[in-house]
Parts: sequence; C-alpha cells; structure tokens
Amino acid sequence: MLSNKIPVFRKATTPWYQSKMVYGLTIAFLLFVLLFGLVGISVTREIEQYHEYVWVPVVLVVLSTGVMISAIIRLIR
Repeated sequence: MLSNKIPVFRKATTPWYQSKMVYGLTIAFLLFVLLFGLVGISVTREIEQYHEYVWVPVVLVVLSTGVMISAIIRLIR
C-alpha cells in the first residue's frame, strides 16, 4: 500500500495564484481602482447632483486599499 506522505526530498511547489507576478498584477490593478475611486470622489464633490453618491467611490477606495495592503503583506512574506 502506498503512503500519502510527501517525500522529504521533494521541493514543494507554489500554486500559480501565490506567485510574485500575480501579486504584482493584483497590486497594479488595485492601484488603478484606487485612482479611479479618488477621481470619482473629486467628481462627486464638484457636481452638486452627485453628492449623495459619494459613497460609491469611497467604498472603492477603502476596499482597494484593504486588499492592496493584504497583497503587499503576502508579497513581503
């Protein structure tokens, strides 16, 4: 009967979604979303009709910042 244990001499493989390139692309995309949200906040503050919709770009900025911080922490580790 074969053992399900991974042999000691094998090198552990990193999944593709935990590679440095994927984290770099994620951070770059989130920077774009962050800038888009900041531009949205400035537009909603300039146009009086859109003052009540300022929460949408604020949510974009907060969520993109949170995920970006998480990705940077994982990239550093």
